[in-house]
Amino acid sequence: MDSFYFENMDDEQEEPTGNGEHFEDEIKKISERIREGSHGSISSETLEEIVNYFFETQKFTDALPFINLLIEQSPYSSDAWLKKGMIYNHLQRYQDALEYFQEALKLNPVDAELLTGYGFSLDNLARYEEALRCFDKALEIDPGNEDSLFAKANTLEKMNRYEEAVRIFKFILDVKPDHKEALYELGFCYDCLDKFKDALECYDKHLSLDPYNYNAWYNRGILFNRMSEYSRAIESYDMALAIKEEFIVAWYNKGNAYANMGRLFDAIECYKESIRIDVKDVPSWHNLGNAYEELCNFRDGIKCFTQAIKLDPKHYESFYGRGSCYDSLEQYSKAYDDYNSAIALCRNYPELWHAKGDAAYNLGKWREALFSYKMTVRMDPYNLEAWLDLGETLLEYGYFKEALKAFNKCIELQPKWAEPYYSRAKVLLLMRKTFDAIESLKTSFRLDPEKKKAFEKEFPGVRSIKEFTSLLEQ
Repeated sequence: MDSFYFENMDDEQEEPTGNGEHFEDEIKKISERIREGSHGSISSETLEEIVNYFFETQKFTDALPFINLLIEQSPYSSDAWLKKGMIYNHLQRYQDALEYFQEALKLNPVDAELLTGYGFSLDNLARYEEALRCFDKALEIDPGNEDSLFAKANTLEKMNRYEEAVRIFKFILDVKPDHKEALYELGFCYDCLDKFKDALECYDKHLSLDPYNYNAWYNRGILFNRMSEYSRAIESYDMALAIKEEFIVAWYNKGNAYANMGRLFDAIECYKESIRIDVKDVPSWHNLGNAYEELCNFRDGIKCFTQAIKLDPKHYESFYGRGSCYDSLEQYSKAYDDYNSAIALCRNYPELWHAKGDAAYNLGKWREALFSYKMTVRMDPYNLEAWLDLGETLLEYGYFKEALKAFNKCIELQPKWAEPYYSRAKVLLLMRKTFDAIESLKTSFRLDPEKKKAFEKEFPGVRSIKEFTSLLEQ
């Protein structure tokens, strides 16, 4: 913008000031006169320059009285209505923006820029199909319109139509290889498509053009985290944090990377930083609790999970975590209550049912334990530990045939695990199927010779029984 021309203010002609420090003061004077209704006849050109100035300085709220006056003077200017729609888009008042774009389109229905702005508003209202139709219309008018192409690709990305988005971003980059926004979004699409190498290449190219984009460094860290390259992930998070120190998700995910490396004390420091920035951040409280639990610091773990629950009473993961800590402290009643609270919030979580089964068993609630183990294997039929626990509980309470089925299922799933063969042998002995029991014990002892000692301890005097003498001496 080169100059302002302020005309006939209180019947006095004002000279253009040019670019300089007095712009804002002069605009304030005009604003005051507009509020007083004594603005005189400010020209459309002057109003356009003021609106453009506020666009350049991103002071969109300040632009509103001037764009309104411009529309009052030129109600049939599609450009003025377009500018008003764009202002409301920048203010994230997308529903209002739609109204102004519609007014502009009545005056000029074949303007690609208008259609793109209208589509952008629809996109931000999650009306994606309508947005795509707008972008396609714009591209029919102007097939190479970069803004329309980019906006369409972004909408496809939000719809998880990543392959289609990739094609458009690549087309943009063929024309303009240094389009840093397209490189960034293309990297994200490749990440979502699990094309890690391509994603990394895009992020690195983007960062060579825009090295201070902390979001790009953060996304690069997430990418390395997904690749299980945790040290490199931490390096990227550190770059993001060097640019934006209060970047809470970077601290949080840096903590996760340390936790994945087993560096739990470092992870704890990162989660504490997240909480310092936002004391109400539930995921950070939860993962801090997880870190303490892994360090067997169950009491601090309980405090963290309790805080997470206070902040979000529906956070079933924290009920589960706190229940696990109580379990480890042998406070089975509290653990049982927490598992029930978690299940009330999320019934389709097999690990929860398994944990509840263990707590119920430790409290002597064997019927609830059986029900919980059965729920576990119904949801997760490949859970070996749950099948074994179900079998052991059935065996303990005299349901031999059902126990045998459970142990057989364990063996079917993992034929090289000694434990279910050993437990099956006990059932067979109680069912007086001695020969089958011996065969099962042979397999168990072969897979784990320590099982012989366990068998003799559990069944003292068994060496005096002829059928078992040679088995135990092998």
